[in-house]
Amino acid sequence: MVFNKQGFSIDIKTNENEIFIILKATGKLTHEDYLTLIPKIDAALEGLEHPEIKALLDTTDMEGWTLRALYDDCKLGLRHGKKFSRVAIYGNKALFKYAAKIGGLFISGAMKYFENYDEALEWVLAPKI
Repeated sequence: MVFNKQGFSIDIKTNENEIFIILKATGKLTHEDYLTLIPKIDAALEGLEHPEIKALLDTTDMEGWTLRALYDDCKLGLRHGKKFSRVAIYGNKALFKYAAKIGGLFISGAMKYFENYDEALEWVLAPKI
C-alpha cells in the first residue's frame, strides 16, 4: 500500500453551534486537497444558524502551497472567516508564523502561531472572555 505524503487529515467535532476542527497538513498542499477539505467544512456548518469555529492547524510536516491552493485557502477564509473565533497554527517553520499574521486578515477572530502543541491546543480551546 502506498500512502500519499501530502494533503490534509481532518477531525471535526461539533457541540451545538460550536465546531472544533483539527487539521494536519502534510507536504505541499494542492487545489485537489482543498477540493476534499472544503466540502467537509461546509457539511459541518450546514444547518447551523450562528456557528463558531475554533481550529488547530498542525503544519509541522507541511512544506507550503501551490499557487492555486493558496488561492483556495484565501477563498475559504473569505467565505467562512466570520465564523472563525480562534485559529491556532502549530508549526516549526518561520513561514507559518508569517502565514498566521496574513491569515488573520481573512477571519474575524484571532489567529496565533505556536511552536508548542499543548500551548496551541490550550489557547484555541480557551473560553470566551
